[in-house]
Amino acid sequence: MRHRVQKTFRFNHKDTDHRQAVLRNLLTSFFMHKAMVTTLKRAKALSVMVDKLVNVVNSKDKMNAIRETGRFLFTKESSLELFNNVAPKYTDKKCGITRITPIKYRDGDCAKLVKIELV
Repeated sequence: MRHRVQKTFRFNHKDTDHRQAVLRNLLTSFFMHKAMVTTLKRAKALSVMVDKLVNVVNSKDKMNAIRETGRFLFTKESSLELFNNVAPKYTDKKCGITRITPIKYRDGDCAKLVKIELV
């Protein structure tokens, strides 16, 4: 049985700390560069968390938003980018902030590579 595994992330055979570290690295890089190329599973997990973080930042309680983004983003530059440039554009949207575009299959393991970017 797989207890305490998020249904949206679907990284089988990885422990909890590894899944959280991968997700935090993806979020930090995504808010720094606003687009990235990754596998389909990681992109789907990333889009869910991007929606949640943008909604938290657009909420009324700013101190709670700062604490919540500090849990998921490694660098101060990425959190400043989220607060100043990304979140104000999406004040009227609750979801659908990211776009996932398939690119190709990766050589070696045939994983589907996609480009995830802000709409």
